[in-house]
Amino acid sequence: MFIIAGVSGHVGSAAADVLLSKGQKIKVIVRDIKKGEKWIQRGAEVAVGSLEDQAFLTGVLKGANGAFLLLPPNFASVEILADQKKLGVTIASAVKDAQLSHVVALSSNGADQAEGTGPIKGLYHFENALRASGAKITAIRAGYFMENVGQAIGAAKAAGIYPNMLPSQDIVMPMVATRDIGQLVAECLIAGPKSEIVDLTGPGYTVKQLSEKIGKALNKPLKIVDIPQAGWLEALTNGGVPKPWAEQYVEMYQGMLSGKVTPKGDRTVVGNTQIDMVIASLLS
Repeated sequence: MFIIAGVSGHVGSAAADVLLSKGQKIKVIVRDIKKGEKWIQRGAEVAVGSLEDQAFLTGVLKGANGAFLLLPPNFASVEILADQKKLGVTIASAVKDAQLSHVVALSSNGADQAEGTGPIKGLYHFENALRASGAKITAIRAGYFMENVGQAIGAAKAAGIYPNMLPSQDIVMPMVATRDIGQLVAECLIAGPKSEIVDLTGPGYTVKQLSEKIGKALNKPLKIVDIPQAGWLEALTNGGVPKPWAEQYVEMYQGMLSGKVTPKGDRTVVGNTQIDMVIASLLS
């Protein structure tokens, strides 16, 4: 039996899909039973509760062969790092109390750095808290999510623009689809307990290529609008990102450009999903 958190999101649902397709027994964690109904119909067990509830999580993890765990973003949080640390300790404590042998954790490039990486800092502490639990930890450090291009679709539809915060429109950025992360999660769980850091990357695209692909999907040409670094915070908050999170994202982008957010794992896996498929899924 494998435990899967985050099934209401892209990665957790993809991991659960793959495991079920391979005939594996799984139990998914949801906050609302309604979100678990489709998984029950597919033969999964469902546990209703919160990752913030240590006693609940301990009970769910007991006796499992392995679990996929993550730090879900809380956009209502004001003290982001403090809240991430607290949740990470709660999850790791449940892993220890349940004597779970293997955790596959969703992490990120840059999780080897304690400072200067925005919200990725929380994953640095999460990884280390999990390692202190005594379980074998497979940390999947994923690259930039392809699904993040969805943030540009609103501006593309409304104003015919593609906002760009990179210093050059020709920088190639490796990107990874969440379906490929889910595939790797399932593979690592099935493979069994192993302590390692896996860098997950994928095809690379320039801003020009991304704007052209989104424009083609929308059947309209897009104008790339370069946003200088001084305007990043305003652009993010104007786009609906809460200010505390916008500040963290600015720090993350700065960390990416400075080279702090880079692959440094034990091995590298390359996803095969192309951005065109992700854009079509986002638009549907």
